[in-house]
Amino acid sequence: MSLQMRMYLLVALLFGVLYLIVLAVGRIIGVSSFAVYGFIALGLVVLQYLLGPALVSLTMRVKYIAEKDNPRVYGMVKELAGAARLPMPKVGISALDMPNAFAFGRTQGDARVCVTEGILRLLKDDELRAVLAHEISHIKHRDMAIITLLSIFPMIIYYVATSLMWSGFLGGDRRQGNNPLPLIGLGLLILHFFVQLLVLYGSRIREYYADSGAVQLGSQPQHLATALYKLVVGTARTPAAELKRVEGAKAFFVNDPGRALFEVRELKEIDQNMSGTIDAGELMALRSKKVNLGAGHRIMETLSTHPNMLKRIKHLSTLG
Repeated sequence: MSLQMRMYLLVALLFGVLYLIVLAVGRIIGVSSFAVYGFIALGLVVLQYLLGPALVSLTMRVKYIAEKDNPRVYGMVKELAGAARLPMPKVGISALDMPNAFAFGRTQGDARVCVTEGILRLLKDDELRAVLAHEISHIKHRDMAIITLLSIFPMIIYYVATSLMWSGFLGGDRRQGNNPLPLIGLGLLILHFFVQLLVLYGSRIREYYADSGAVQLGSQPQHLATALYKLVVGTARTPAAELKRVEGAKAFFVNDPGRALFEVRELKEIDQNMSGTIDAGELMALRSKKVNLGAGHRIMETLSTHPNMLKRIKHLSTLG
């Protein structure tokens, strides 16, 4: 099944789950009561929509540039946006030393593509272009809006669950055990956890999808694989204080900074000649190998916004 179809099915599934919850809760507490929490969730999403780009820029210490400020980065973004038939996004440089890149914005016309100072020192031109192609693909696929949409579902379920629990504890005859609201609320909290896992799954799909898009925009798979390898190694050396600073925004990054220390050892096994890169031959050798993750790594991936890096690079070996 294509990555795009998986994303559409995931959105449809979550809409179905939410629809069933609306029907069930509407019968218990009344449509008007549920609407209040729906409006609260919608208000938070609108607030995130309006303030999100400014907050990301502030957190990442982004300075937007013109072509004369950094012709290397600006020129790559301009060329890739043209190839993807997109409006020229804003280009920014983040003052973070941690090597990474990210794209965000409300729409394709409001998109921003940013790189950190750390990644500019780390990657060669072909590798940097591959990373920027990955970010441009996020914009082309509009998956920034999709992941925002998906995040609404666990938010609404959480509000409904907690409201049911509170209304159950504060009202009704608990001694006779005839108030089902706390139990229903607890069940919805459990459902909230599993819906959150589905949203994380959607986030991981969009990373695979953007990797494929980078190759479609002309980047060689080994260049993106090498860039990812270098980002993991570079991020593993980043001070904990800086990693903590960007914890809330890690879903925007090319890789998950919090998992870098765990991924370094796996990726060094691919680099057979210890060159610090993953060449076409090494990538092709990985294509025929089976990736077996331990239980800890599988759990870690399930709870992450990004795919396991070894699996992700193996996926790259099938492209091109």
